[in-house]
Amino acid sequence: MITLLMILLVGLVVVACVRMYHNPKAGQLDKPAVAVTYATVGVDEFQTAIAAEGMQLLDVRTLEEFEEGHIAGAVLVDVNESDFVDKAVAVLDKERPVAVYCRSGRRSARAATLLDMQGYVVTNLDGGVIAWQAEGKTLVK
Repeated sequence: MITLLMILLVGLVVVACVRMYHNPKAGQLDKPAVAVTYATVGVDEFQTAIAAEGMQLLDVRTLEEFEEGHIAGAVLVDVNESDFVDKAVAVLDKERPVAVYCRSGRRSARAATLLDMQGYVVTNLDGGVIAWQAEGKTLVK
């Protein structure tokens, strides 16, 4: 009897923790509920990754930021939109890896977590387009 109560108590705690960290209605993540497996890499490694055959390139900034300049070949899905996951799933092939970036790396880390939770293989650009441009890499309009 005590063992059964302990199992139920542990189960309730796990469910409460997962619900506390993830709000699926908003498609946003406050804190990771599970370990994430995406890679965060520097500019040179990111450039090599996006040159690989089959890689999908995702810009998760706003439309205004994207129009000011983006990495060639990128598609835009704003991570701050409430339906980010739905939009990303609609444009991305789950069978192909995804390289994701934003301005500084914060939003793309959040996007990488959300995509990782959907089963995508994700590479995140550390430092975003700020680091990209600091390394002399170009953006297109």
